[in-house]
Amino acid sequence: MTGHDTARTFEALPPASGRAFAGTWWGRAWLKALEDAALDSVQVKAGRGLVRAGAVGAVSVRPGRITAVVQDRDGTTHRADVLLRELSEAQWGRLLGIAVERAGHVAALLDRVMPLDLVEDGAAAGIELLPGLGDLEAECDCGAWDHCRHTAALCYQMARLLDQDPFVLLLLRGRGERALLDELQARTTRPDDGPSSHQAAPEGVDAAEAYAAGDILPPLPDLPELPEQPGGPPSLDSEVPPAPGVQAASLEFLAAQAAGDALSLLLDAVGPGHPERAVSRELTLSEDAVRLAAGGPEEEIAVRLAAGSGRDREGLALAVRAWRHGGVAALSVLEDGWAVDPESLARARAALEAAWDEGERPRLHRSGNRWTVAGTPAQLRLGRDGRWWPYREEKGRWAPAGVASTDPATALEAVLGGD
Repeated sequence: MTGHDTARTFEALPPASGRAFAGTWWGRAWLKALEDAALDSVQVKAGRGLVRAGAVGAVSVRPGRITAVVQDRDGTTHRADVLLRELSEAQWGRLLGIAVERAGHVAALLDRVMPLDLVEDGAAAGIELLPGLGDLEAECDCGAWDHCRHTAALCYQMARLLDQDPFVLLLLRGRGERALLDELQARTTRPDDGPSSHQAAPEGVDAAEAYAAGDILPPLPDLPELPEQPGGPPSLDSEVPPAPGVQAASLEFLAAQAAGDALSLLLDAVGPGHPERAVSRELTLSEDAVRLAAGGPEEEIAVRLAAGSGRDREGLALAVRAWRHGGVAALSVLEDGWAVDPESLARARAALEAAWDEGERPRLHRSGNRWTVAGTPAQLRLGRDGRWWPYREEKGRWAPAGVASTDPATALEAVLGGD
């Protein structure tokens, strides 16, 4: 990539005192990658303090790297860099192909919104736009080998920039805004790049002849590329009435979901590290109903899913919100409270004590694994894995308000920052 579109520099932002560092789902996902991977939560907390003090200078963003000078509390300055792997040309090609399939993707980006379905469809095709666990590599002239307070501060500042403009993430992944929009426009105006229908099909070879010929035959062709998205379900709209209790729209929805699940399983099976990953347990009927409802069915289908899962319509909507934040783990935190054992309770109290400076900790009332913030519609819920989930009271019910975090203060900011 060449030209002025290959790097951007953002002036220093004002101190972040009294506000959440990320208000968008993609900004919070960026911070989750930092907080889940950092080995020293004290350094992460110190980084937040530096951002609140306005100690992060201008931020330079270019493909694969962000850089800023951070002033420490003792007045010394340090150059901090955070690295994120660029997408390959092949990955960009697949991602742009996904983006032009829906006009709303480009429109959302132009409105400075990162489309959730673009990120999810890209992930299903093996293209991770947002960083995952361990993807944010730290470099700092202070000599730390993991994330220090300077690189943590840079990551928190970057989350604020991402809130304002998701194109910053795309630049970090290797494409500037102008070049990206030009390529998207070119893809929407040029004819289909697929293979010509006039190309002759490759000639086959009889299996017996191939076996007899042995190694004198040419090598087998490469395996076909994996599809970028699942195929559409067949239309069941016919003149033949369905059997009693069978709904054509429901079957079409289930077929579309099954095709999407099959593609996700295939991409996971051929992806790196698949043999080392543990097999996920089978979902219960109640959990599977929520998973299907998260696919956005028509209202009539959603009502049937709610009834089949033992929930009312509002309860299913809350369950879907939880599922979209964290799947089975988030759903369990929504619906299953648990009595915190003494060891887990001690770790939770230590995390709460470390999350705020002296005198800044909010007043919390605990019931089981739930800590409610006095005088606010905010609540923290502790998962069995030690992560904190933000909740907000809405119409008399506690509703999921964001993704989980290992740091309770960050989880709480997802609630209070959105008020």
